[in-house]
Amino acid sequence: MIYDVLIAGGGPAGLAAGIYASRAKLKTIILDKGRPGGQAATTMEMENYPGSFQEVTGPGLMKQFAEHAAHFGTDVQRGLVEKVDLDGPVKRLTTKDGRVFEARSVILAPGAEPRTLNIKGEGRLRGKGVSYCATCDADFFEDLDVVVVGNGDAAVEEAMYLTRFANEVTLIVIHDEGVLDCNKTSAERAMANPKIKWEWQSMLEEIIGDELVEKVILKDVKTGALREKETNGVFFFIGTVPKTEFLRDVLTLDEQGYILTNEMMETNIPGVYAAGDARAKYLRQVITAASDGAVAAVAAEKYLDETESFRHQVLEASERVLLTFWAPQSQESIEALAMLDRALYGEGGVSLAKLDSYRNKKTAALYLVKRIPTVLLFEDGRVLGRLEGGFTEADIKILLQQ
Repeated sequence: MIYDVLIAGGGPAGLAAGIYASRAKLKTIILDKGRPGGQAATTMEMENYPGSFQEVTGPGLMKQFAEHAAHFGTDVQRGLVEKVDLDGPVKRLTTKDGRVFEARSVILAPGAEPRTLNIKGEGRLRGKGVSYCATCDADFFEDLDVVVVGNGDAAVEEAMYLTRFANEVTLIVIHDEGVLDCNKTSAERAMANPKIKWEWQSMLEEIIGDELVEKVILKDVKTGALREKETNGVFFFIGTVPKTEFLRDVLTLDEQGYILTNEMMETNIPGVYAAGDARAKYLRQVITAASDGAVAAVAAEKYLDETESFRHQVLEASERVLLTFWAPQSQESIEALAMLDRALYGEGGVSLAKLDSYRNKKTAALYLVKRIPTVLLFEDGRVLGRLEGGFTEADIKILLQQ
């Protein structure tokens, strides 16, 4: 089976893309390594998603996204994409278990994963008191003390969520007292919460424990002095790393590994788009991921319309084709269409195809169309000759003789 749209990643970007693509009657599949939802499904507090509600949970919202996509016919399957072949009209993606999926267009939404500090004890005690997901693990720390590393929006909001379970939540902040990187509303709420404590101008040096986390060593960033703090858990919220390693030698990425796109979510490969947290962008939130997915799906739909029509009408035509790039606002190109009709009258073995240069920008760019009208003579998918603006009926007759 060759899909119209294959979406790698089932977070908010991938699910939104699935909704838009399937609703456009495109045969669409989403491949995701686990339950759809991505990082959003691990975030309990979500107060800034617009809608008729003031609060919604991440898991709840992602469940609605997935149900919405399924309602329109999106095929959602488990599969971690490890290898891609994006050249040519049919793209091929291979999953970790060796399955190969083919599609005419691809939307890459692999997302990002929590950044680690790789400090002493972090890896050894991961899952034994070290966590990167408050929603997943908060209930393990009921009535216990935990520390949170980070002071951005995610760190402070997740710290607030942890106070529902933990006895005390201490944020380790690298800045001077009172300085936080999160939004002002979250900062004010956190400062007013009696369960939240602060370790200012500090950084985490080491995590200590035998089978479970027992304490941490903190370092004063100004004096270098070390001090111990007893705790039962350590939560990290210090940013993310894009899951794009499998794309490193395929697509154009920035220095951090994020996928570079234009405003239509197009990558450097035709028919391949990127959306969500793995894309180089200013703001990584559920709402911007969903927006990316919608744009990517609509762009993929237009790409498929343009390329499929061109393939059937021109490249795979059984006879020679005069392909005319025109524009409705160009009187010269409108007159050229009439001239072409006259020139082809009585001619056998050649047909006329007309492409609006504005609606078919990619095809026009592919054939270096700089002026309207432009006429190309095709045979067996190859260009035999061309005419650009200002030509006559006699010029057309000469072109047809090639």
